[in-house]
Amino acid sequence: MPAQRLSRLVAHRGFITASVKREFQLKYRNSLLGASWTILNPLAMIIIYTLVFSRVMQARIPGIDGAYSYSVFLCTGVLLWGLFSEIVQRTQSMFVDNANVMKKINFPWLCLPTIVLGSAVLNFLIIFGLFALFLVVVGLLPGLATIALVPIAILLMWLALSLGVALAVLNVFFRDVGHLTGIALQFWFWLTPIVYPASILPERVESLLWLNPLATCIVAAQQVILAREWPSWSSMWFPLVVSAALTVWAWYLFRAHEDEIVDEL
Repeated sequence: MPAQRLSRLVAHRGFITASVKREFQLKYRNSLLGASWTILNPLAMIIIYTLVFSRVMQARIPGIDGAYSYSVFLCTGVLLWGLFSEIVQRTQSMFVDNANVMKKINFPWLCLPTIVLGSAVLNFLIIFGLFALFLVVVGLLPGLATIALVPIAILLMWLALSLGVALAVLNVFFRDVGHLTGIALQFWFWLTPIVYPASILPERVESLLWLNPLATCIVAAQQVILAREWPSWSSMWFPLVVSAALTVWAWYLFRAHEDEIVDEL
């Protein structure tokens, strides 16, 4: 039962927390600058985007004034995309990557996506903290509307996690799924208004764009930061429905093949 599995996750919260902490430490264990790279990498990204697009190319967003509007638009989309793609990619390979651990240690397997989510959120909060500081410096912090980013990010993570778990089960039996996921994410990036605003597309193409549930989440976040206004919550119904449907599918796949996963690995 879902309630029993949730209680087992809570009981293993120490294992989950320690795993997230260990992953963060191992990521920079042999580096001279250590965890400083967590700050330096996104800081370099923000500086490069700002210099190249705002100063050199002087790119602008239609209908929005400001020298930094495009770099803020781009950083918002890239940060949220990074959160989404990290969760999907790491979750879809979690059973394959942790095959030895699953065979040797008795723990709830749903700890694995929880650990992935915890690590991704930790990385995102560090990067977004730097981005928020950049918004303060350039005078573009949205103010109270910033609160709206929380439910938007939660919905995006729900979408990514439910999709990732479904792919993880399939990847155990069909290893091509892992390779196809990487290719699909490349197409998905360009089918989402991250580099370009949806408003520049032809009307017919723009209408098709909203069949992409991720597009709604990212555009809503861009609206909050650039327009400094609350998003249209009624427009969030589609990614909400897709996330719920993917959750049901992922749960069905997991329950149906739970006993076969270790044998197949």
